Amino acid sequence: MLNFPRKLVFVGVAACLFLLAQVVAVVALMQVGSGDGGAATMSFGDRVAAILMILLLACVVAVVVLHKLYSRYVRASSRLAEETCALVAHGGVRVSDYLAPELQALGQAVNQLASVRDRLDSDVVARVREARASLEEERSRLAALMSDLNQSVVVCNLDGRVLLYNQRANEELSGPEGTAGTSEFIGSQPLGLGRSIYTVFDRSLIAHALERLQHAPGEASASVAASGAHFVTATRGGKLLRAHMSPVLAAGDALSGFVLILDDITADHERDARRDALIQSLTEGGRGPLGNIRAAAETLSDFADMTPEQRVRFLGVIRDEARALSQHLENAATAFSNDLRVRWPLEDMLGAELLAAAVGRIGERCPVLGRVESVDESIWLRVDSYGLLQALSFLAARLHDEYEIRDVLLALSRDGRLAQLDLMWAGTSMSNEAAMSWEMDSMNTGGEATPLSVRDVVDRCHGEIWFQRQRVSHRSYFRILLPIVEAPRDSARSKELARRGSRPEFYDFDLFARSAASPQLDDCPLAELTYTVFDTETTGLDPSGGDEIIQIGATRIVNRRLLGQECFDQLVDPQRALSEESIRIHGITPNLLVGQATIVAVLPAFRAFCADTVLVAHNAAFDMRFLQLKEERLGLRFDQPVLDTLLLSAVLHPSQESHRLEAIAERLGVSVVGRHTALGDAMVTAEVFLKMLPLLAAMGIHTLSQARAASEKTFHARIKY
Repeated sequence: MLNFPRKLVFVGVAACLFLLAQVVAVVALMQVGSGDGGAATMSFGDRVAAILMILLLACVVAVVVLHKLYSRYVRASSRLAEETCALVAHGGVRVSDYLAPELQALGQAVNQLASVRDRLDSDVVARVREARASLEEERSRLAALMSDLNQSVVVCNLDGRVLLYNQRANEELSGPEGTAGTSEFIGSQPLGLGRSIYTVFDRSLIAHALERLQHAPGEASASVAASGAHFVTATRGGKLLRAHMSPVLAAGDALSGFVLILDDITADHERDARRDALIQSLTEGGRGPLGNIRAAAETLSDFADMTPEQRVRFLGVIRDEARALSQHLENAATAFSNDLRVRWPLEDMLGAELLAAAVGRIGERCPVLGRVESVDESIWLRVDSYGLLQALSFLAARLHDEYEIRDVLLALSRDGRLAQLDLMWAGTSMSNEAAMSWEMDSMNTGGEATPLSVRDVVDRCHGEIWFQRQRVSHRSYFRILLPIVEAPRDSARSKELARRGSRPEFYDFDLFARSAASPQLDDCPLAELTYTVFDTETTGLDPSGGDEIIQIGATRIVNRRLLGQECFDQLVDPQRALSEESIRIHGITPNLLVGQATIVAVLPAFRAFCADTVLVAHNAAFDMRFLQLKEERLGLRFDQPVLDTLLLSAVLHPSQESHRLEAIAERLGVSVVGRHTALGDAMVTAEVFLKMLPLLAAMGIHTLSQARAASEKTFHARIKY
């Protein structure tokens, strides 16, 4: 005898009893009034109507029961299958609980298997991590080297795609300070992994240098390959750069790419121009006075019978012309000496770090306790730090040797555009003459001698020094005035990276294999494309009704890597009021938009940021409508292919009830951070999209055209804005 499941037998029996009840009801109705009493007899039409009502009621009950059974078992089974596929593709994901006990038990079994799989994966990951420890160490060394290198370095493949760059190169090639209001420099980050170097440099310059590296004849080829090629070019920010190009050789000494080492020679060029102008000025300005002096001298020597009045007049000419020439030479010497001082290499340094180093240096070089009394943490200086530390320790040592001072105080404060660096002590004072002689003496501290004096070092730093006494507090001090410089760009960002113990990643050598001769975008595998994932915050939800963009945030995906360091994040002045409803959603208040650039400047900059990439957004139709409405006015086109994570979610999980970004992130195990900020939503969308790629591949969706075709078939693709 077959062993049927108990619930299946129960359902079958219930169905039979339900049908039997219907048959009995119909038969009973057919027999109603069949006796002799005609008054109680129902008409045929009434009996048919009653039968139809019973059958209709039976159908309604059957439909309700079947719908509940379908939702509880059939549709839930489809959802379970979709969640299981997501679980297979990504660790840490679990299937939901279901009402049907059978599906709930199946889901629990799947989750148990997933837990076992995750433990095995963790073990494999741990073993792989151990095996790759040395590789990670080398990678860390490379990141440290490239991050801290003072020279700008860019590595490209033969098609000019950037494979590596360091922070210095990013700073050198970015727009200058104070240009945030122009579209050319808003969100400016011309370098990026996978971007073309030809957006920064003239293609013909690179091509000519590459031709020299590739086609140098005979022995010259080895010489050129060893020494590299050189060229000078200007950036869009007005900087003048000297570039040294070296080849990157693959197997068989074939050229596979090139390295650019860049030096900013803007200041050198300006200094050389001033020097040339100075020489020209000396030549032109000295020719006339020298000619007059020579003519007057020759006249005095040739005409001995000259009257005294004439002789005095000619001597006056010589004296006046000599004085003018002397003043001209003095002015030229002053200008040239300023340029000579500029040539000494100075470094940007946080003032607080300089004082901390001075305290340590004084304690090492002499038996004097140095302490920091007060310091302005915001002051940055451009100084010869080694020479300045020598000068401070020299002065402290002289104070100890000649006046037995054992305690000195250091202070740094701001006075307009100058910084006041004070070396103070209490008690014994000295004369101004003694202080001046200390400033002029060659420094010798702790057995370390140098021909430089304190004043030489201060002059080298473009500063001034003097000695002063405070009679009320019985203190004396040497005060050094130094120019304040602006904090280096990205210094706060670099501090945050250092605090987190990480460095930005600006390289991907897998891109060496990429070629401009690759197939058209539609035929490219999704994993090989470069994406710009973006999001907007707006004044409202009606782009056609006048709502405007107030923030654009975007990040890039290259070679299946989310490049968190390559971002576009810009607030936009909408030039209209914000509704209270929109403020409650995104938290951007009107005062945050005061002084921000308008969409006229921001949108061209964003178009440049996302050039040559595929656009990705969640509910992309909404964001793209805002962009497209501005295209005609601004004379630009967002004609790149677009992928929508909302539509892709409907492709991957058609049985799921919600395709909101939070729901998708939860299904795929993505943490949601910074929701309802443009850049935060772009980051979450990018991580969700990366999780979707293997799921799409499992469904046979491998190329861009396949992903777009599948998206267009979904119901959500019909939504228009």
